[in-house]
Amino acid sequence: MADPVWRPAGRARRSTRTLRVRTSAVIVALIVSAVLLVPPLVQLDQQAVDLSAKLLPPSWAHPFGTDDVGRDLLLRCVYGLRVSLLVGLVAALVATVIGTAVGAAAGALGGWTDRVVMRAVDTLSSIPHLLLGVFIVAMFRPGVWPVVASVAVTHWLSTARIVRAEVLSLRGRPYVDAAVSGGASRWRVAVRHLVPGVLPQAGLAAVLMVPHAMWHESALSFLGLGLPAHQASLGNLVQTARGSLLAGDWWPTLFPGLLLIVPTLAVAGLAGAWRDRIDPRRRSELTL
Repeated sequence: MADPVWRPAGRARRSTRTLRVRTSAVIVALIVSAVLLVPPLVQLDQQAVDLSAKLLPPSWAHPFGTDDVGRDLLLRCVYGLRVSLLVGLVAALVATVIGTAVGAAAGALGGWTDRVVMRAVDTLSSIPHLLLGVFIVAMFRPGVWPVVASVAVTHWLSTARIVRAEVLSLRGRPYVDAAVSGGASRWRVAVRHLVPGVLPQAGLAAVLMVPHAMWHESALSFLGLGLPAHQASLGNLVQTARGSLLAGDWWPTLFPGLLLIVPTLAVAGLAGAWRDRIDPRRRSELTL
């Protein structure tokens, strides 16, 4: 009997998925290496000015060109990516911890606690993230930690929903019923069985939140409410390049924008592979 026609297509999908994951891993490795190795090796004066090298186009000496005051744009982009990535990682970690704690408590306790917590989550979700973030950072001076706080406070809601749904699913498993029948307390069941079961989903949510937090920081900095104007971040670089773009100088806007888009796509590729591994049903569908 001939093989079904869907098997070659399944092999092609697996090959494409493997290539996407490997490419994403290489991009993430290059980004991490750049932000860890370049700043200690090459120092950048954030307030240096060299008007003789103002707005030079990309060349061998300056692969990304120079900005409107003559600073090397490649080095500025690496420093800006380091700051934006730091904000994204810390904010994603804090938001994931808050969301996991709230979602696990709501799902494990159930009853009126679950209803009150989820109605509060629904209420906060109705407020636009960017608007709430602007309100938070406006109360402080521009800096890294107000931006981290604003992103963390506005982005734990989706993690809480995911964790709660997973906890509700785990509560019906036979080993949880056996633990309850054996006299285990709610706290012990939650710590020993429910929370470890939701950690893969929470970790996936944290990974996906990093590029989202980077975009959020860039939006706040672009509006002038994030990091100080002299400090390199991807949002500040795009914001200061608006006048150059109107004058026809495209490189000060293009390269910081690419350093936002490319890491987002790379992280999404790795997160997709992670999701396929922790979701057996999806993995079985992809192997058809």
